[in-house]
Amino acid sequence: MRGLHRTAWLSAATACVLSTGVVDAQTFPNKPVRILTGEPGASLDFAARLIAQGLTTAFKQQVIVENRGGASGAIAAQTLAKASPDGYTTLIYGSTVWIAPLLQKMPYDPLRDFAPITLVNMQPNIIVVHPALAAKSVKELIALAKAKPGEINFATGQAGSTNHLAALLFKSMADINIVHIPYKGTGQALPDLIAGRVQLMFPNAGAVTDHVKSGRLRALAVTSAQPSVLVPDLPTVAATGLPGYESIATQGIFAPIRTPAAIINKLQAEIARVIHQPDVRDKFLATGVEVVGSSPAQFAATVKLDITRLGKVIRDAGIRVD
Repeated sequence: MRGLHRTAWLSAATACVLSTGVVDAQTFPNKPVRILTGEPGASLDFAARLIAQGLTTAFKQQVIVENRGGASGAIAAQTLAKASPDGYTTLIYGSTVWIAPLLQKMPYDPLRDFAPITLVNMQPNIIVVHPALAAKSVKELIALAKAKPGEINFATGQAGSTNHLAALLFKSMADINIVHIPYKGTGQALPDLIAGRVQLMFPNAGAVTDHVKSGRLRALAVTSAQPSVLVPDLPTVAATGLPGYESIATQGIFAPIRTPAAIINKLQAEIARVIHQPDVRDKFLATGVEVVGSSPAQFAATVKLDITRLGKVIRDAGIRVD
């Protein structure tokens, strides 16, 4: 009998928890929601405010953007990790927040502490070369690098940046010997690329479109897995010389781990609806990014793949930013 009483108690407790989860999802949100993000005025802040405006209308509750920039995302990420798992605190950040722990010690674990909600947007990089370099395709670039090991150099921004990791992944997958010339940022590297002091770079699409149109730089391919609406005339790296290659800058939204799945799904559905509204989508496109709105499972898979694949690249290259 004691076993039957225990079974009945567990069943009742489980039913209570499930019932509470359903009620929470049905009534969520019944108070203001906050979106943590980086510095004011940056691309993350822009995305957060567009989403917050749309969610405020949808939820009929105030959705507040809270800027917690600095420390490679650690301040905002740690705040999320310590928040209650109820959906009222979320975080929008780029891949820095899950790549940074591979580069330095961080006070959070992206897999242990965060529940992915949705991949909001993506921005591909472009392989660009100085016009004097004798390569007009990815295939020709790889062949040239193999024929002249150590003679082609590539510029990047700071260690661990998207353009840095895109170049290292390309170098690793193509098995070529090209020389790294580091800069503090893309803005410092581009003038040297245009002047021919460096030969190759993997900047984001928005940073070099005008230079490509003017002929100051030659674009070879886009780094996304599929052709991009941002540069529709460019083929992908994967299709033109390096199968399986993909490297993109992304921004996504997380909740604290253990946030009920029903609330995660409700947030995902509303965020995806907001960013796919034509006026919102066009505002993102104008800044050089494509909206996505993936499922939580798809976003989780993206994060895990990045950590696995780029983790190997980072370890092999011995990159640390401590």
